Amino acid sequence: MTYELLLRADAFASGAHRAVNQTRKYSGLPYIVHPREVRDIAHNSTYVTAEGLAAALLHDVVEDTEVTLGDIEEEFGGRVADLVEMLTDVSKPEDGNRATRKAIDRAHSAEADQEGQTIKVCDLIANTLDITEADPDFAVVYMKEKVLLLRVLTKADPILRNRAWELIDDYYKSVGKELPDRV
Repeated sequence: MTYELLLRADAFASGAHRAVNQTRKYSGLPYIVHPREVRDIAHNSTYVTAEGLAAALLHDVVEDTEVTLGDIEEEFGGRVADLVEMLTDVSKPEDGNRATRKAIDRAHSAEADQEGQTIKVCDLIANTLDITEADPDFAVVYMKEKVLLLRVLTKADPILRNRAWELIDDYYKSVGKELPDRV
């Protein structure tokens, strides 16, 4: 069941991202590379179930493609759909500037359960590695946002959350800036 669920989620996510010609911003690789990275990071956590691994693969389809949460529920069941909902940014462009939208999305992430927050941390880890290496200018903005996000992901797997903090600390050390508080 688990293997089949993950194969179906991988194929579904791959097809959804491919249908909108989405590729990874910095590498041009097929977009599915990123959800697979998130799944691989999440696979190491005892906080993440098979449904969580499927949600990790599907975590960007509602935000970035024509797929709806209803489609996810129909294809993968309620728990996977619930997790994808927890991982999906809820702000819209009309909600205001980037800072306002990110605050709305952080509040949504803070309400996620332990598994949802753990997968969100896995996404943060994967994106941090890409962005800090490939786009130093955007990394300045991104890392400030990730500090604020990580502060509200208090229910996440503590080992992965600590790994995310270490990446943030490493980034701030590398650019010669004061390390942010982990509060």
